[in-house]
Amino acid sequence: MPNCSEGTDPDILAALADACRVPGARVLDQHADPDHDRTVLTVAGHPMAVQDALFRLAEACVDRIDLRWKRGAHPRVGALDVCPLVALTDADAPLAGEVATGLADRIGRELDVPVFLYGSLATNPTRTRPHDFRTGGIDALADELDHGHLAPDAGPPRLHPTAGCVLVGVRPPLVAWNVWLPHAGIAEARAIADRVRESGGGLPSVRALGLYLPEAGMAQVSRNLEDPWRVTPWMVMSRVRGEADRLGVEVGDSELVGLIQRGPIGVTSPMALGLRRFTPADLLDAQCPALRRDHP
Repeated sequence: MPNCSEGTDPDILAALADACRVPGARVLDQHADPDHDRTVLTVAGHPMAVQDALFRLAEACVDRIDLRWKRGAHPRVGALDVCPLVALTDADAPLAGEVATGLADRIGRELDVPVFLYGSLATNPTRTRPHDFRTGGIDALADELDHGHLAPDAGPPRLHPTAGCVLVGVRPPLVAWNVWLPHAGIAEARAIADRVRESGGGLPSVRALGLYLPEAGMAQVSRNLEDPWRVTPWMVMSRVRGEADRLGVEVGDSELVGLIQRGPIGVTSPMALGLRRFTPADLLDAQCPALRRDHP
């Protein structure tokens, strides 16, 4: 599920998707957002084909994306900002780890871009999430590298001048999901995000940011559900609506970033979640019938 720091240029977006189309791998989805200036790709296939696809994507990001000109709302530290290998079950995690560490080594060695491992592969216990590397922004990260306070897991001990670094990890499936607040401002969006996310005393395993997106002309609460079988989309949407009501704020439509498995939706209709443009193609299970497994 690679996240690239480009969300507007159609030629670059097409080149990023094309880079992932190697024998044995498929691009299942591409979600680009001009306000975030970010695109998220869903790539599936044979393990080594997926590694090849993600390496070619990293190469395309280095060639085509210059972080010095990026002003999107989403925090970032790299042209290929974050590149998680998703292990659909616990049994998949060791193989996903091998693919991820091999990818990190190739990016660092062949592209001269530093790579940090996160998630279950993290080598630094104080930096296990992408957020841990983005705090303070890319300038703060460069300063830590330059002063020897931090070392990458692969590649040179300095940021690439235009591509920054890459965060590579292994994680279980999550749900990346945005909800729009048509008549709210940034203060209300941040207040709702703070009350919904785990770190603010909200729901377990939920991360949330409140943003204002000029291109869309409205505020947004951007959420990651890291354990969507336990804390379901319906539970999160109910909490968002409750906090919005408390502030007198109207909740608009919502949108998925990438695909979702059928299990976390349960018996809730997409319309009840605000997903008014939801189609069967948004289900990972529909795109990959071989992945139809019962979750424990």
